[in-house]
Amino acid sequence: MKSSIPSFALLVLACLGPAAFAADVPGSQDLARVPRLPDARIVDYRQGRDQERIYPLGAIRKISGQLRFDGQVDARGNTTSVTYELPPEHSATQGFTAAREALQKQGAELLFWCQARDCGESSLWANDVFGNAKLYGADNGQAYLLLRLAPPTDNTLIALYGITRGNRKAYLHVEQFEANAPLGDLLPTSATLLRQLKDTGVLDLPRLVGDPDEAWLRLLARALNLDTGLRVSLSGPKAEAWREALASQGVRAARMEAASGDTAGLHLELLR
Repeated sequence: MKSSIPSFALLVLACLGPAAFAADVPGSQDLARVPRLPDARIVDYRQGRDQERIYPLGAIRKISGQLRFDGQVDARGNTTSVTYELPPEHSATQGFTAAREALQKQGAELLFWCQARDCGESSLWANDVFGNAKLYGADNGQAYLLLRLAPPTDNTLIALYGITRGNRKAYLHVEQFEANAPLGDLLPTSATLLRQLKDTGVLDLPRLVGDPDEAWLRLLARALNLDTGLRVSLSGPKAEAWREALASQGVRAARMEAASGDTAGLHLELLR
């Protein structure tokens, strides 16, 4: 009889399967705006009140012991961060993409998006930006995205960071930041606009409802001229005005077509 007890226990554990050991860390919960991938588990959960946070808007590097990046969002507010370990059947890229698409469907605007070595060193993102050593992995296995939620919650930012570690485990870090004061005007980088256009095939800019805005005009022109082989269609109430203005900024007119369509603001679509 004694020898049958361990066998029975092993049988019970086998029937329970890995889900029995995949419990979330105590007290944690998902963020309402970001759905969890099936079988992912929360391995780190933190909340902070009235903290100063700096979110890079460029690749990060360290010079003389100081972090350096081209731009940043710097504000005080409340943070909630959730780190998921993804199941083996899901990659960090899949987790990152699912979160990005869910947020974009809710009208969130992309401010900065980088992938792989374009982000800088993974160790700096893990330790200096997010303070979470679980997020350290290969530089070419990372992706970072900072988004701003749509009004009336546009004083809330969400940062996504996906990484594959050397042991091949994939993680997705999601951080929600609610600013204490209005964030004001925040413009995306031109490289982020181009990455979004090439990755998703479209660029929706619903706030651009009027005549071409100088700051956005320069930004869009730079984005389109980062890859002069791309052709796009423009639609919206002021699409023709935008096409002419972009041409005046050095974007070849032959690369742009004005399209019909009842869209809010300015809509760009990649022509394959």
